[in-house]
Amino acid sequence: MIRSILFIGILLTFVSLIPRVTGMTINKDRIVNSKQSSNVRYASEIYIDDVMKHLDELQNIATASNGNRAAKTIGFNQTLDYITNYLSSNTNFKITQTFFNLRNFQLLRNPTFSSTIDGIVKTYTYSTTLSLADFYHVQYSTSANINNNVLLTAIPNLGCSDADWLAARPSPTGIVALVKRGDCSFEEKAILATKYNVATLLIYNDGTTSGNMQPIYINLGQNNRVPALFLSYNVGQSLAIAANDPSKVTTVRLTIVTDNALNPVGNICADTLTGDPTQTIIIGSHSDSVTAGPGINDNGSGTATNLALAATLSRLLQTSDYVPYKYRVRFCWWGAEELGLLGANFHVSEAKKSTVVGERINDYLVNINLDMLGSPNFIFGIYNGATAPTNTPAAAKPGSNKMTTLFKDWFIAKNFPWDYTKFDGRSDYGPFLAAGICAGGLFSGADGLKTVEQRNRYDAMLGAGLGGTSGIRQDKCYHLSCDRTTNINKFALDKMVQATADAIESIGQQPDLESWLYPTREIQELSKQTPQPKFEYNSINEYFGLPYN
Repeated sequence: MIRSILFIGILLTFVSLIPRVTGMTINKDRIVNSKQSSNVRYASEIYIDDVMKHLDELQNIATASNGNRAAKTIGFNQTLDYITNYLSSNTNFKITQTFFNLRNFQLLRNPTFSSTIDGIVKTYTYSTTLSLADFYHVQYSTSANINNNVLLTAIPNLGCSDADWLAARPSPTGIVALVKRGDCSFEEKAILATKYNVATLLIYNDGTTSGNMQPIYINLGQNNRVPALFLSYNVGQSLAIAANDPSKVTTVRLTIVTDNALNPVGNICADTLTGDPTQTIIIGSHSDSVTAGPGINDNGSGTATNLALAATLSRLLQTSDYVPYKYRVRFCWWGAEELGLLGANFHVSEAKKSTVVGERINDYLVNINLDMLGSPNFIFGIYNGATAPTNTPAAAKPGSNKMTTLFKDWFIAKNFPWDYTKFDGRSDYGPFLAAGICAGGLFSGADGLKTVEQRNRYDAMLGAGLGGTSGIRQDKCYHLSCDRTTNINKFALDKMVQATADAIESIGQQPDLESWLYPTREIQELSKQTPQPKFEYNSINEYFGLPYN
């Protein structure tokens, strides 16, 4: 018996030495060389108080700038200055600023609209109270001044194809085109109207439900180049009947006076000096708020987290015992997200055209998105790769699912609750996903209500009282003036920061991240060669939740 016990003791001692002998350290699913064991420390070396200091600074900027940090304002420009100055002082990263023009749409006076049918003139009502309006202005419409009666043409079949416009009689060129809502996006209708050189585009509601009778607010996007108005169903339908009657002459007069001045808006990116630029991990957050408030949760929390992540990684990479990643890491702050993901859209569109090594779209391996991480009635929300739009390029799906699992495993290992959140393209990862780049990220909640089940589960796992309140919004100050530093749940933000740091470190230490995210190169190449369903990514309609057609 004594010999047996002695033998077992020697055996156990030998087994305990195996990792040292083989040079391997086992830590759940992560296997790294023992020399790199000190690399598992990113999350522990980032401090929530540093993140909170950034939020205080963003609040100070907003307070001194009419209460917000929205794109095209002093507060936004000062936010960019703060980000740039902090990065310059606290990292050794390569910092770049790029600018794109943002149209400053403003309706200078109320539009007018009238019709003449067989000599009978009818003037229609414009009102900002849509229930009283016959027609309404369109965001990003250009100006028009049609003082003489101009012929009205009704475009057949909803105006969603070239065939519809070519079938119009008379030709829409130089005249006013009338198109019914439906089948395709408003932007697509406007693009075709521009192609056929119409004088003005009139879109009218479809009358399919009681809610589809009055004019509605629509946004044709920054690139629109056609004057446009939106009509009620009754007005549009009566005009369509008259325009399609060869026995009647139907003309219109209208005025639209807008200011479409261009304003430069900036993106900021900061790159590690180590790592392969043709294999880049990109972490993004938007730097602007809405005009209604300072945007400290949305998205000061993402902005501040990104700053803390960048500074901490820079410090780690300059220490002798932290092994650099094989991959370049790029931290970016996008402008004008609140106006339709414009900064991220611009970056991706430029990357698609670029031939510069490290700036091409295929130089990106994965995008991690940080948008709202400190909601007061929080969830630990993880983007669910399985809910990506079905027409997402095939190459982006496996890696997106792996990023979902990576974040989920962190919360499970910590015995924290978590929830899936939709992966529907309504934040800055959307343009990357549409371009075939896998993505992932975290979200603490916005205008969704916390359920009883969530409250009980979070209470049980975190402690009584930490589960929040059921039946109210996850962020009661979402897009409101009260989205201040007092709106931040410091506990939730701290855990989201740690989870993100751990995820970056985990993928940074992958020996072959491309193969891990895109399981076989053969499948990836096949996805490039095989025609994929077009990802109809529409940042304006998807972000704002506007009617798609």
